[in-house]
Amino acid sequence: MFRARAHWWLLALLVLVGGCRCGDDPNVGSASASFRPQEEVMDFGRVLEGTQMRGSLTLVATGRAGVTVEAVTDAPFFVVVSQIVVEGSGTGTVDVLFSAGNTPVEGELVLTSGRTTAKVKLIGVGVRPQPCVPTGECRDSRFDLASGQCIESPQADGASCIPGSRCQENGRCQAGVCVGQPRTCDDDNPCTVDSCSPTQGCVTERVTCPQSSDPCKVGVCDRNEGCKEVDVADFSPCGAVSCKAARVCFSGTCRTVTPPDGFVCSPATPCQDEGKCSAGECLRPDAGDLESVFSAELGGAPVAEDGGPVLLVDDGTVYASVCGEDAGCRLVAYTESGLLRYASPYEDGGARTLLAASDAGVVVLAPEVLEAYAPRGLGELRWRTSLAFADAAQDGGTPEGVPGTGAGRVALTKEGDVLTYVTWTGDAGTEPLRSRLVLLSADAGAPLAMGPEEDGGGVARLAVDDTRGAYLYTPWDGRLAFTDWSLPEVGTDAGTAVSRLGPYLSEAIEDGGVASLSLESIGPGVPGGAPSLALAPGRLLVGTRAFVDTDGGVLTALDWDAGSRTLTPLAEPVLMSPSGTVGHAFARSCERTDGTPCVDAELRTVLRSFSSDDGGVLSEVDVLPSPLLPGTFHEAALLERSTVGVLADAVLPNGQRQAWLEWIAFGNKVNQCSLPGRVEVAGAVFAGSLLHVALRRDGVWLLESYPVGGFAESQGWPQRNGGPGGTRRAGP
Repeated sequence: MFRARAHWWLLALLVLVGGCRCGDDPNVGSASASFRPQEEVMDFGRVLEGTQMRGSLTLVATGRAGVTVEAVTDAPFFVVVSQIVVEGSGTGTVDVLFSAGNTPVEGELVLTSGRTTAKVKLIGVGVRPQPCVPTGECRDSRFDLASGQCIESPQADGASCIPGSRCQENGRCQAGVCVGQPRTCDDDNPCTVDSCSPTQGCVTERVTCPQSSDPCKVGVCDRNEGCKEVDVADFSPCGAVSCKAARVCFSGTCRTVTPPDGFVCSPATPCQDEGKCSAGECLRPDAGDLESVFSAELGGAPVAEDGGPVLLVDDGTVYASVCGEDAGCRLVAYTESGLLRYASPYEDGGARTLLAASDAGVVVLAPEVLEAYAPRGLGELRWRTSLAFADAAQDGGTPEGVPGTGAGRVALTKEGDVLTYVTWTGDAGTEPLRSRLVLLSADAGAPLAMGPEEDGGGVARLAVDDTRGAYLYTPWDGRLAFTDWSLPEVGTDAGTAVSRLGPYLSEAIEDGGVASLSLESIGPGVPGGAPSLALAPGRLLVGTRAFVDTDGGVLTALDWDAGSRTLTPLAEPVLMSPSGTVGHAFARSCERTDGTPCVDAELRTVLRSFSSDDGGVLSEVDVLPSPLLPGTFHEAALLERSTVGVLADAVLPNGQRQAWLEWIAFGNKVNQCSLPGRVEVAGAVFAGSLLHVALRRDGVWLLESYPVGGFAESQGWPQRNGGPGGTRRAGP
């Protein structure tokens, strides 16, 4: 018995010892070295493009033994520390970065320790923020990541802001409005005109001194004395110049001299060097063709009213209205270096004709309406206004007849407002013509003011004087009238007229009323004149028949006596010098003396210059390029140094045409340059130092520009419609 019990105790002891696991040995006490991630997915949510989001993942040890875990992933996810130590029975953290793009992405985080591998799904959404622009001053706009939308909030009063007008500075928010201090633009220089443009800020222009009536004097501005006259440079031409006798200035006096050999008898042009006197003759080097500054395809045929502008130029942009075979009709705009700014199709694809251009818009004529297109950007339509301005239409009834206006009957004020003289008739043309003067706003084409309905109508001419008002000439009755922009009456019973910015216009009342324009006849009128009107300081050239003082006080008839010839004045262009002392007009000349009319091939075109003092003829020049070949006169403009630039062509014996740019001064054709090739000219305009021409060469319509060897005059009435923009405003 005793031995049996001894064996039993021994067996129990072995069992107890075998069940005891001590220490950190992984094979002791069931302390296995393993881990597990606490989450199966890491979601970084929405993250802004270009930024990073950091996320943390907890790793849990599944035993009392510590482990080292390797963490690996791929872009756009990145592990901050790739080895993570997890204490036994504890936790560790692995940090992961998400570098956001602009799309949703998924990835995988691989965790490894010994024989244990775990994988965690990674999710992130990259979000590209919207550009958030405040809808007004004194408002903040920020992108909200959660909603993906822009959220606006008002700025506090006193917060710094940028005023909408560049004529204000140091802006501060007040009740949601940015209020700035007036900007001072005065540079304390009497030789500059300083102003402020809401879009450009301070704008400085040189003072334009009055041009002297003495060709040997010139107006200049002195900082201390202001405008004054000084002598021109000696040997400056003051009259006709030849190698036999030359009228030139010496010490401010015009004298006749016998030019010595080497005297410059012909100035240089873009196609020919200067000519010099030799043994009493003017020797010139051979001339070549003019070289164009650029040539660009118009993409269609240019469209223009008869006698209206084919091209307009304003602020370095050349405009044309063209129609193509398949593309319909559109307004095209080019830089003066030939780059296409835009081609803006007309909504109905129909034709439009150019009228005038300014920084307020390009005004064109469509059937029974005026339209204005943006001068920049995509050339979008800014406004469209019906020409139905009869009283019945204003009262809500049906307008009578088909209203119309056109080139010469549309002018622009300095602010870009549109002044137009509109004519209509009733009962399908059987009723007498009626007319009315209307002023439309530059920004919306809304009627600001109207003159009364008048009997008569048809082709008329407007001319605007920025400092005074506008002149109207109606050839059918010979009336010359003036409106001084004084608009005391309002075409409604409600509301009160308020003063508009500018010295000459009362604003239409707030509820949409229209102010009234009054027209006052000045002087006895000019009966029997052509539809023509030009304006220079103190003088008008009316109907190619008479000079009239702007106050209507003096009328001097132009001398059109042609002797045995027949001269038929052209309505336009008529030009006036900046001083208003000289006027230029063109006429068809027929040399037949038997009273029978000339055929086209026999007709010549002459430029006749007149003194505005007595209407006497100063000079006459045949402007056609060849004295032996027939041709066509196209365009003319005043250039520097009392020169007239002329574009004309000659019909060659084979029936083709060659165009020439000519320079005429003091009754002499100084020089001429041919345009390259054989061309058909549609129209042209002088602007700055360039002549822009719409022409067809080899069956393709082109816009080409050529140097004129100087600058087009900007004062007086230097071009057909007052200037290259067709605004019919007199230069300062």
